[in-house]
Amino acid sequence: MTLDAGFGVSRLAGKDALDQVWKVLPEARLVGGVVRDLLAGRPSMDIDLATPLPPDAVIQRLSQAGLRTIPTGLAHGTVTALVLDHPIEITTLRRDEATDGRHAVVAWTTDWREDAARRDFTINAMSLTRDGVLHDYFGGAADLAAGHVRFVGLASKRIEEDALRMLRYFRFQARYGTGAPDREAVDAIAAALPALDGLSAERVWSELRRILLAPDPAATLLLMQSLGVLDRLLPGGAAADRLVRRLAHLAIPEEVAGDPVLRLAALVRGPAGPVADALRLSRAEAEQLAALLADRPAPVAGLDDAALRRMLADEPASLLLGRGWLRHDGGNPGGWCAVCARLRAMAPPVFPLAGRDLLAIGLPAGPALGRLLAATRGWWLQGGCSADHAACLAHCLDRAREAGVLAK
Repeated sequence: MTLDAGFGVSRLAGKDALDQVWKVLPEARLVGGVVRDLLAGRPSMDIDLATPLPPDAVIQRLSQAGLRTIPTGLAHGTVTALVLDHPIEITTLRRDEATDGRHAVVAWTTDWREDAARRDFTINAMSLTRDGVLHDYFGGAADLAAGHVRFVGLASKRIEEDALRMLRYFRFQARYGTGAPDREAVDAIAAALPALDGLSAERVWSELRRILLAPDPAATLLLMQSLGVLDRLLPGGAAADRLVRRLAHLAIPEEVAGDPVLRLAALVRGPAGPVADALRLSRAEAEQLAALLADRPAPVAGLDDAALRRMLADEPASLLLGRGWLRHDGGNPGGWCAVCARLRAMAPPVFPLAGRDLLAIGLPAGPALGRLLAATRGWWLQGGCSADHAACLAHCLDRAREAGVLAK
């Protein structure tokens, strides 16, 4: 199939860089996600090329043309050309020599169909020449148009080669699937669930976060729940139905709309710690998950400004908005939007007193000073964070006299 001139390639980020590489490697083809997204009319940031040339020949040609190369994955046949500050990955056509469920030993080939046959899904197995000729060996274009995510060849064999493909199936189903899930794929995944246990936590979280951030992950998450996938990945189990209800009936505050940890917090049933360990979250992600699930105040409809200021004095608005979304019962959406707007409009209150202020008036340094400050801050919070520096200082001095720290 030859596509219309341009076919969206001219709108690719890095098109000028691609043209320079194509001048040197005219036989190379666009492959994988970039072709899929061009066909779907979606933006694509990454540009991946494949070539029948071995990696050393690719490096030689690019270097002779004055283009910088980075040997990013020579064992797997991948060279990155850095052109006009845009990275373009160029991979030699491959066939699998051996697989172990996680990694593959590959050999080079010059057969484009053989290379396409080792890819996971038909929608990812297409390639596009410089002249706009689409090579589609397994019906990927038709599947893409039909919203049908289907493995290349036997689903069970593809999963046996790499168990991560089970999670990748759900990721692509969430983003490109519009109809019923592929029956062969679902049956193969159900039969291979124990293989998920052998995946690294980092690979699992990388896929799960992408699933969670799909524009509409509801049907896919419910499918994962019904198959037992989520309960296998998340200690304490999962509550996909709860997350789905929230996504459907309660607007996520825009500040946290693209936050996968918030969606994870709505999905899990168990405490934050074991989930963070199982997925090997970063320290920042683990702390955020714990804070979202903590038994701490959250903004809800009907709270007065003083209560909101007290929360905002201790935690950032984004965290409070996320926790509020998790806690909201789904009723009174107008009230929820109103409390979000009020919280956004507030400047975070800052306690106006510091230890140096007390030292400056002669109070001795030490634990008693810290206790006085903490007590005064508690009084300031209780009053809705409205007391100014003078009022806080006066209150602190009164407490100091009562405690005998300052002479009456």
